[in-house]
Amino acid sequence: MDAIDQRLLTILETNGRASFAQIAETVGLSKTPCWNRVQALEDGGVITGYRAELDRSRVGLPLLAFVDVAIDLGRHQAFEEAIAQVPAVLECHTTAGPFDYVLRVALRDVEALDQLLRTELSRLPGVKTFSTRICLKTVFQARPLMAASGTQP
Repeated sequence: MDAIDQRLLTILETNGRASFAQIAETVGLSKTPCWNRVQALEDGGVITGYRAELDRSRVGLPLLAFVDVAIDLGRHQAFEEAIAQVPAVLECHTTAGPFDYVLRVALRDVEALDQLLRTELSRLPGVKTFSTRICLKTVFQARPLMAASGTQP
């Protein structure tokens, strides 16, 4: 990946709706070579998709929580298969430390969170214990990966 590819990724990550004409002009290419490079980044698995970012509150899911989960040894695969089927779970990451996973969940209110914890999460395969933190305020989210790499358009 060269500097032009990095600039293309930076632009697309911050504005996935940018036209190829806009992108090409910004990186100093014509449209066809620009399109070819983006296609190669998609084919190579660097670009994994495009999507709209939604406001949780405006779609009825204002409560954000993080749930740390400890699993019985040998039950990780079963847990991972089961947790992937829980719609309120936006993300699931394995972790090092006292818990095996951290989940990011979005729900309508505290009652829905209580219901999720009591009737769904606690009954998933291998769940030993969990600890929940409710987010009071999101300072920022979804920082672009290319920003973390220090690449600028």
